[in-house]
Amino acid sequence: MIGAEKISDAVDWQDRSTCVLFGDGAGAAVVSTVKRGGILSTYLGCDGSGGPLLMIPAGGTRLPASHETIDKKLHYIKMQGNELFKVAVHSMAEAARAALKKAGLALKDVDCFIPHQANSRIIGAVVKKLGLSKENIYLNIDKYGNMSSASVIVAFCEAVRSGRVKKGDIVLLDTFGAGLVWGACVIKW
Repeated sequence: MIGAEKISDAVDWQDRSTCVLFGDGAGAAVVSTVKRGGILSTYLGCDGSGGPLLMIPAGGTRLPASHETIDKKLHYIKMQGNELFKVAVHSMAEAARAALKKAGLALKDVDCFIPHQANSRIIGAVVKKLGLSKENIYLNIDKYGNMSSASVIVAFCEAVRSGRVKKGDIVLLDTFGAGLVWGACVIKW
């Protein structure tokens, strides 16, 4: 599995509400059969009606590039931050609970929670809503910003490499993105 983003090309560097949030990155993981552990469950959700909360309005087939779309800066990320915050927190918490339920586990069983590194406010609200301990969370947003699809896989790799995730640990991966889409995965490492 590969998650790679070069979001810096889609950021309006004069829009302080978005430019400070994002970073470029890539991560990859080899997924194979294991005798014990591995992926215990997954959960995916989506709601296209929320798409306008986080989008790049122009440049695709709906609104092809033109002088007008370029002049209006419609080829950059546009975000309705306050509303997106609420949806992200609710959806990530829902996904985490659903994935754990499918795995027959509870939040108390989680050794390491690796959320999408969107922003610290969203992460903090999800952690509070789930009732998780801050010691169970792996964060790297302070180093890279929001790398979109690459964020969770890069954080997971770092958590394993640093020894934060150890053999036999239950790891909860939780993510959210444009579209709007969200998902969670429970892994026994």
